[in-house]
Amino acid sequence: MLDLGCGGGDPVAMALTAHGLRVNGVDASPTLISLCKEGLPAQRWFVGDMRTITLGESFDGVLAWDSFFHLKPDDQAAIFPIFAAHAAPGGVLMFNAGPARGEAIGAYRGDPLYHASLDPEEYARLLNGAGFDLLEHVVGDVAKGGRVVWIARRKG
Repeated sequence: MLDLGCGGGDPVAMALTAHGLRVNGVDASPTLISLCKEGLPAQRWFVGDMRTITLGESFDGVLAWDSFFHLKPDDQAAIFPIFAAHAAPGGVLMFNAGPARGEAIGAYRGDPLYHASLDPEEYARLLNGAGFDLLEHVVGDVAKGGRVVWIARRKG
């Protein structure tokens, strides 16, 4: 798995490794990557920007969970070739976004936190253009944490 915007590795990378998956995480924060290295030293961790990362390898799964929607709309649109470059043929891509195009400032532990989204039609077009087949698009499913979830498979 490639976890883009992995943060400190908890809870996503920990859950993936608990299920026997090998995780390769990317985050722009050296501090968060150091937490990953301490908590999950057998996995691979990279300090880098998900908008420009080029690892030169492909993965069975690419995940941008609770990270992708912190990118500005133009950056979100531009990242689909990066998703494609890192997803193996038949590999699964999963990310979450907002329900409609827009930008908002929320709060996390008292600090402002930026969120953005494209329209669902834009995501569907970008997925198709990057060589992905849409498998599932869920809006507000309580079983999925109330999130807007996109799951696609790389063609090939």
